[in-house]
Amino acid sequence: MADLLDRWRAAVRDAGARPDERSTQAGKELLARWREPHRHYHTVTHLSVVLDVVDRHAALADRPDLVRLAAWCHDAVYDPRAPGDTNERDSAALAGNLLTGLGVPAPAVAEVCRLVLLTAGHAVGPRDRNGALLCDADLAVLAGPPAAYDRYAAAIRREYAHVPESAFRTGRATVLTGLLALPALFRLPPLADRWEQPARGNLRRELAALSGPPTDPV
Repeated sequence: MADLLDRWRAAVRDAGARPDERSTQAGKELLARWREPHRHYHTVTHLSVVLDVVDRHAALADRPDLVRLAAWCHDAVYDPRAPGDTNERDSAALAGNLLTGLGVPAPAVAEVCRLVLLTAGHAVGPRDRNGALLCDADLAVLAGPPAAYDRYAAAIRREYAHVPESAFRTGRATVLTGLLALPALFRLPPLADRWEQPARGNLRRELAALSGPPTDPV
């Protein structure tokens, strides 16, 4: 956790915030959110993976510091029972209040909020380098080896354990179908070249499994 806090403080500083104890406290509060007990996939591990992708490909964004802050905030509010894009809108609102309170300049705060909202549908404009990097990093799990992808899918099912199996399958199929309908899952060429086809293969495989015999959440 100390390493993650250092990364948070660095991103806040690079975005123009005042380097004081409040930024450390804000980072701790965010980490507490990411460690909530109802989370099984949207955890600190997911946050770390997203940040690692952003760091490795920071040169592909216009403002990687703001992409990092958006990564920290994009699932800061996560309630599996919330409808539609409520979590993303609430996470964006949290980001706005938090970063404004830390002294991040208003244009930077607005960009972070915009980026957080993009993760609701992962639809990114062709010249949106910041949005492309955040969304590509957020969807990186889709391109993992089949066993890793299956663990991700199982973790999502545990987060939605309150949803009956038939309803979950219907809702999950809608999500997968929406992802497959995107012109591209990954926009940045270095990532798209490696990840696009494995990700689509995983999505199609899970979609096919949803029409098979029901299973209980693991």
